[in-house]
Amino acid sequence: MTCDVCKNNQATVFLTQIVEGKMQKVNLCESCSKEKGVSDPTGFALADLLLGLGAAQEIERSGGMQKCPTCGFSQADFKKTGRLGCSNCYETFNDGLGGLLKQMHKGTEHVGKVPQRLLKSLERENQMKELQRNLRKAVANEDYESAAQIRDQIREGEVPN
Repeated sequence: MTCDVCKNNQATVFLTQIVEGKMQKVNLCESCSKEKGVSDPTGFALADLLLGLGAAQEIERSGGMQKCPTCGFSQADFKKTGRLGCSNCYETFNDGLGGLLKQMHKGTEHVGKVPQRLLKSLERENQMKELQRNLRKAVANEDYESAAQIRDQIREGEVPN
């Protein structure tokens, strides 16, 4: 089996990672594994290799050796560990990270879980805002019958489903 990186040498290091429920394997020769820092777990970003993103190259393209003003984390630190030092690092290294994060994840914003009761409350709030927008639109269009119905729905707290 040949190395997935250099495509020349015989693979001697075999890595497996499960990403989004799918198993992905990487086969490396000894020199490529050393180059990628496989012997040092903190210096190897398997996700970068698997996704072909080259986080180090992306950061280098953003220009210069920036440092985070908050934690002092540098681009070299990111290349070494594959992790950022603090939340402000995302803003500091934004140029290089934008494309990288879009490719690694589904987007650049964290969309986590929301407690069920809060979710219902947020949905209700959004629906009430929508009713108020519709009310303003109806009044602007001089559609007073619709405006009256919408006003009544808002007063009663009825939110149409």
